[in-house]
Amino acid sequence: MSGLLINQPKYSWLKELGLSENNHGVYNGTWGGSGEVVTSYCPANNEPIARVTQATLAEYEETIQKAREAWKIWADIPAPKRGEIVRQIGDALRKKIKVLGSLVSLEMGKIYVEGVGEVQEYVDVCDYAVGLSRMIGGPILPSERPGHALIEQWNPVGLVGIITAFNFPVAVYGWNNAIALTCGNVCLWKGAPTTPLTSVAVTKIVAEVLEQNNLPGAICSMTCGGADIGTAMAKDERVDLLSFTGSTHVGKMVAMMVQERFGRKLLELGGNNAIIVFEDADLNLVVPSAVFASVGTAGQRCTTTRRLMLHESVHDTVVARVIKAYKQVRIGDPWDPSTLYGPLHTKQAVEQYLAAVEQAKQQGGTVVCGGKVMDRPGNYVEPTIITGLAHDAPIVQTETFVPILYVLKFKTEEEAFAWNNEVKQGLSSSIFTKDMGRVFRWLGPKGSDCGIVNVNIPTSGAEIGGAFGGEKHTGGGRESGSDSWKQYMRRSTCTINYSKDLPLAQGIKFE
Repeated sequence: MSGLLINQPKYSWLKELGLSENNHGVYNGTWGGSGEVVTSYCPANNEPIARVTQATLAEYEETIQKAREAWKIWADIPAPKRGEIVRQIGDALRKKIKVLGSLVSLEMGKIYVEGVGEVQEYVDVCDYAVGLSRMIGGPILPSERPGHALIEQWNPVGLVGIITAFNFPVAVYGWNNAIALTCGNVCLWKGAPTTPLTSVAVTKIVAEVLEQNNLPGAICSMTCGGADIGTAMAKDERVDLLSFTGSTHVGKMVAMMVQERFGRKLLELGGNNAIIVFEDADLNLVVPSAVFASVGTAGQRCTTTRRLMLHESVHDTVVARVIKAYKQVRIGDPWDPSTLYGPLHTKQAVEQYLAAVEQAKQQGGTVVCGGKVMDRPGNYVEPTIITGLAHDAPIVQTETFVPILYVLKFKTEEEAFAWNNEVKQGLSSSIFTKDMGRVFRWLGPKGSDCGIVNVNIPTSGAEIGGAFGGEKHTGGGRESGSDSWKQYMRRSTCTINYSKDLPLAQGIKFE
């Protein structure tokens, strides 16, 4: 028997997802893959789970061609009928929600309830997209010319490339996939190289729905791979929209490659998110919010709270209560239902954690909780709180994708708002206060400059009904709800003359 977890009786449930020791990492209507063979590891024990054969550039080329051909069929299907297919995808995911959530937990490292919750997000977006399929469209506008009509026509962009990150290996694809399909696009997915089994399992579920409806599988294609496949997608003019989720550093390179060909891009990058606690805040809301948002997913959410700004009058009280709560966080195997905090995703992340702790100390910080690697198998580190740093310390200004919370002390509202906005990213932010005037100043033009601006709730845990995304170095993209569907479509302004005359706009006469 091989040493892979998939062959152990404890993990036999993986085969319910169609997984085996060796898995194909390419899907375009048929399964294949002849590139590099990668092994997926469990972050909780660093043991190998199973293997996936990635795509070659030749297989990427074949997949692109098949996806473009599939679009010709998909685009002709009425939007409500496309919505019905998306509904079936949601139902298929519902049937596998627990086992797929378990895979997310095993391969990514997040706790089981978060893994299931991530699949639920995909399901919820499918439900949302079904309703959207009967509502997308533009207005009929009044024309200044008699006998004329102005119509806004929305059409699919064509092929949507989706590059997702390790921290949400299901949900982010779901946000893009469900909306893009409803809008009439086909999708090509490259998941994170460290979560290939999740990509394969999700694609198998979606592919079965397409097959049952006699539709080309290439409508939802997949090419597992590394930077070579990602670069090919970014430079490929046949990828009409590229949705990229990942670090700001890589996102900037992707943006430049896409812009060089005047392509469309949807960027969901990092966030150096802050919770601001004022003197009138309800501390019974503050403490659980700060703990959930800073240690959830072991600090590996783009919406994780990394800066906790406390008014000087409540600073010591809140710090003491948060430290006490941190010490009660249940740490363990992510698939244990009682666990609240699991491992970091990779060994490299552990090294980044240690480096950040050391830099914080060198820059004047004091570790008041955590700060060490845990003595147990896997990539476990202690959730960490650091006080005493200046708001503009280099380490505070830098997003580090690990569970480190920097606590800052402020005096005035103006100071706190300015500190919130001084970092390069602008994803999520939250204040805790009972002052309604302050709330609306926070929401207004001189308040938070983030895409997510909360009051009396954490920075993480966004609902799918709103548009998700951020400003500045977060990339400016919007996914999921509200009018995010417009990013997956192209708009045409159509003027129709149903009269027998030819009046020109602005009263111009040409005789």
